[in-house]
Amino acid sequence: MRHAGLVLAVTLVAASGVAQAGGLGLRIGTTGVGADFGFEVAPTLGGRIGLSGGEFKTSVDSDDVRYDAKLKLANLSLLLDWSPLGPFRISGGLVPNNNKIDLTGQPSSSSTFTMNGNTYTAAEIGSVNGTVEGKGTAPYLGIGYGNVWTKGVNFYFDLGVMFQGSPKVALTATCGPAATPAQCSQAQNDVATEQQKLQDKLDKYKYYPVANIGITIGF
Repeated sequence: MRHAGLVLAVTLVAASGVAQAGGLGLRIGTTGVGADFGFEVAPTLGGRIGLSGGEFKTSVDSDDVRYDAKLKLANLSLLLDWSPLGPFRISGGLVPNNNKIDLTGQPSSSSTFTMNGNTYTAAEIGSVNGTVEGKGTAPYLGIGYGNVWTKGVNFYFDLGVMFQGSPKVALTATCGPAATPAQCSQAQNDVATEQQKLQDKLDKYKYYPVANIGITIGF
């Protein structure tokens, strides 16, 4: 898939060299704040190269632990836009990305962590941290309105899906100074079980929704 992304990137860059029109776009949406360079290849076909990113805070709950979650977005989009019906279009391509979620487990109101039926004080487990990451390159398919290379100032939007596959979860627990070797070993086993529970919860999220809107300047 990485090779496919490289081939598409080279194709788009080469096509931009023979483009008849071009433009720039600024957008905001579920992939963060971003910018696009678009160019016309044929009367109804164009290419688009974009960058977007940002950070959002939310929370994730498993059966036992509540996590503060920081979503970090970093996307490169390599798209072809086909406009058979005026400004309405179909878009497809690849989105190489480094999107991930940093997780920080929060203790309960009594300052304890409960995992796999076992309870630990904050002195026994200092922290529970982890990451959630998707695949490095995701195919994209969507619809939209407006082309970046259309002359003048216009608006455009995209609605689509990144086929990122199930995200991968990694969790770690740091043993505190009050933990005995046996407690620390048990905590590592419990965090492995907690990781699988969270993985099972996130396995259904194989598709990342894309909804972006922006303004274009074509020339």
